[in-house]
Amino acid sequence: MVGSSGSGKTTTGAELARRLGVPLVELDSLSWEPNWVAAPIDVLRERVAAAVSGETWVVDGNYGVARDLVWARADTVVWLDLSLWIVMWRVCSRTVRRLVRREVLWNGNRESMRTTLSRDSIILYALTEFRRRRRELSSALAAQPHLGVVRLTTAGDVERFLAAIPTPASMQPGTRRAQR
Repeated sequence: MVGSSGSGKTTTGAELARRLGVPLVELDSLSWEPNWVAAPIDVLRERVAAAVSGETWVVDGNYGVARDLVWARADTVVWLDLSLWIVMWRVCSRTVRRLVRREVLWNGNRESMRTTLSRDSIILYALTEFRRRRRELSSALAAQPHLGVVRLTTAGDVERFLAAIPTPASMQPGTRRAQR
């Protein structure tokens, strides 16, 4: 699951993993140490390699330093390529929600007003990196002919994509959905 910050990678990835009955691997959780310290690259790569060593999983994230590890074992990449307006709305509303609720993220980290208003702001990052991320992903995916690519460009595309994947309960004999 790849895309710009705020495109819905974690939310969509979590739902996809739930429907498939497989683990979700959040690359952010493997990357960030307490106090917003980035894990050293070799440590991050070790963590990612271990996380994708199983047969099935859903990974969300864009970490180029570990992309080779994930994409070498993947068969499909879902690219959430939503518009800048949607991405910015989501990043801003998510940031406000996290600030107000003081949500704990990875390894005890929280977003703060100080970082939200600084050069390290996720809002500023999403805005300034949007076009570069789109170009980078387009190029990187084109160079991986072994991967199936599902490019979703609207929220409706995402909904239809997820709706087409049966949930584990619907695959059980005797359930209402399986009988239809």
